[in-house]
Amino acid sequence: MSAVILFWSVLVAQLLLALAMALALFRLVRGPRAQDRILAIDTIYVNAMLLLVTLGIRTGSMLYFEAALVIGLLGFVATLALAKFLMRGEVVE
Repeated sequence: MSAVILFWSVLVAQLLLALAMALALFRLVRGPRAQDRILAIDTIYVNAMLLLVTLGIRTGSMLYFEAALVIGLLGFVATLALAKFLMRGEVVE
């Protein structure tokens, strides 16, 4: 019984994460300001990371968890660099 519940809950989570990525992609394309676009990129990478985690739960492979960790680290650094670029106009001083 618990395997069936786990299967359906992970499937629903993956579908909802894919929907959230699609909505963030809409904001990325339509966003009126650069800050909205950066926030959409940040949302997309977090959703992609969580989608990889749910895929790792579904398959039982540790490779997906490691890929999610790398995406999380690179996405965080990219968000900081973009925010610094918007504030000062340059990334490296």
